[in-house]
Amino acid sequence: MTDLSRYKIALDVMGADAGAATIVMGGVEAARRLGDRGEVVLVGRRDEITPVLERLTEPVPNISVEHAGEVVTMDMAATDGVRMRDSSIAVATRLVKERRAHAFVSPGNTGAVMATSLLTLGRIEGVSRPAITTIFPTTTGRPTVVLDVGANADCKPHHLAQFAVMGSVYSSLIFNHEAPRVGLLSIGEERSKGNELIFNAQKLMQNLNINFVGNVEGRDILAGTVDVVVTDGFTGNILLKFGESIQPMLVNALQRQIQTNIFSRIAVMFLLPFLRRLKRRLDYAEAGGAPLLGVDGVVIICHGRSNAKAISNAIMAAYEMARRNITDRIREDIIANHAEGNNGLPDSAGKQRNRVACTTSGNEQH
Repeated sequence: MTDLSRYKIALDVMGADAGAATIVMGGVEAARRLGDRGEVVLVGRRDEITPVLERLTEPVPNISVEHAGEVVTMDMAATDGVRMRDSSIAVATRLVKERRAHAFVSPGNTGAVMATSLLTLGRIEGVSRPAITTIFPTTTGRPTVVLDVGANADCKPHHLAQFAVMGSVYSSLIFNHEAPRVGLLSIGEERSKGNELIFNAQKLMQNLNINFVGNVEGRDILAGTVDVVVTDGFTGNILLKFGESIQPMLVNALQRQIQTNIFSRIAVMFLLPFLRRLKRRLDYAEAGGAPLLGVDGVVIICHGRSNAKAISNAIMAAYEMARRNITDRIREDIIANHAEGNNGLPDSAGKQRNRVACTTSGNEQH
């Protein structure tokens, strides 16, 4: 991609709910994990970043600061955020565009990150709409990749077909799954169940050079029946928010049970190692963030309340995506499968088609 001697990951420090100091410390942790393999570029207001770095007991040689004077807050509309040319989001995205960084990670305003990435980086050749991608834990320990989870409220069949190709590439490269099993989310496994979008998407996906196994149901995601689940952004975002509620519900239910009697408290002492492993499995911080697949560059959108651990893991994920040239692989597979769209070009009537519409408001975390 570039002639840089090591991989550089641009981290948007400003605008997150957790505050700049927490995001900086996540960048520091990732820089230490990367060592000689990469560098973290902290993008934001220098006067807020430098004091945090100065408090470190040990210097971190593979970390640098790129000043950006403006901040896109969580309550801003995406259109307002895009107009801020000196925001940390805009500056970080330009670093990728100008090939001064290999990837961009942000826990900031989701709508602004998406819109700025699209305008600055553009789409991968042949991709009509990028998709936000997330990882669900499974009972098998083999993660399920789900997309789209919020970028496109309304989809056409060829959009879902492209999501299938991108998800298959991501699962293959990042999780080393050979011929990942790809399923189309529907109301039943039978080919006869679904709506017009599902029926038409099925026809397209059956002709793709991927391991398409047909329809899957919601229960198949956590069961690990397939490696990739494809859906539209409206359904996917509802699914994502439901998934986020599972861990708090389990924790609250366990706490109430512990308080019932002394025997429950004793039993929990023996279960603590298991409960810690379960918490790690369900914790969003383990995944770090959600890749925006389909834009012409590596972009990862993090939870608005990301802690340092989540930011560090997101940076490591961005490093892996850049190292494995996932953008080029998606481009190659989209073309090889003849799944190209019109990249948003005007149709014969002069109207814009295949537009991306972020389904999350400014203060959403994904």
